[in-house]
Order: sequence, then C-alpha cells, then structure tokens
Amino acid sequence: MRNKRLQRYARKMRRHPSDAERRLWYYLRRKQLQGFRFRRQVPIGPYIVDFYCIEARLAIEIDGSQHVRRREYDHGRDSYLLRRGVRVLRFWNNEVLQNLAGVVEVIGRELQLPPPCPSPASRERDSRHFIRKAGEATIGSPSTSGGKHR
Repeated sequence: MRNKRLQRYARKMRRHPSDAERRLWYYLRRKQLQGFRFRRQVPIGPYIVDFYCIEARLAIEIDGSQHVRRREYDHGRDSYLLRRGVRVLRFWNNEVLQNLAGVVEVIGRELQLPPPCPSPASRERDSRHFIRKAGEATIGSPSTSGGKHR
C-alpha cells in the first residue's frame, strides 16, 4: 500500500522544484534523453527521489547544502535503493547550475548501462521494486570538490 502522506509531499515538491531541478528537468522530460522516460519526485519505499527512470532503474538526486549535514541519512537512503536494484546518481545543485551539459552527459552514459538486478534478499522482502547497484562514477566527493555523482 502506498503512503498517502508521502505521495502528497511528492506532489508538493513537484509543484515547487529548486532551480537546479527545474533546469535538469528541461532535459529529462518528454523522453528527450535517449528516449528514456523520467518522472519527478517519485516515492520509492519510504523515500522520494528527485528523478526516476523506471526502465533504466536509475534515480537522480540533486543535493543542496543541507545534504552536507545529512551524509548518514543519504548513505542509508542510497543503500536502501541499491538493495532494490536502483542505481543512484547524485549531483550538487551548483554542479547542475554551472555544468548542466556535463551532468546530462554523465546521465546519458549511465543510461547506456544495462538495468540492474535487485539483491536476492530484497527480492524476497519487496517484489515491487527491482533495482541494481551501478559502478560509482564520482566527479567529486561532496565534502571535497563540491561536485558529485554516483
């Protein structure tokens, strides 16, 4: 059963995107990126991801400065998604705003990889989400260079 409160919150977030989310959405919407369909602010389990492509099992997160203090939370969230076969790419807001072409290029390369498979343990617990871990492709660590994606 879906969490109604989480769905309402996701809907609210879709109506009020950050500048970085709005700019990236321009390139992801309407199957503009290699024909893949992305959705915005998608609930997956107890979390909401900024962008999600079901076909590629790829979640994209755009992080603001609040994520510097939420490293443990983000790690737990990424682990949850990876166990369910969802690859996660993370970018800083300023990276999207200052290097949008580079961000779109990284996403395009990730879309070329085959969709992941969920871990056997998560398949038993939750058969609704099938997602896999992709290799990390880090531009920079959030704590050092200001830019990241994985």
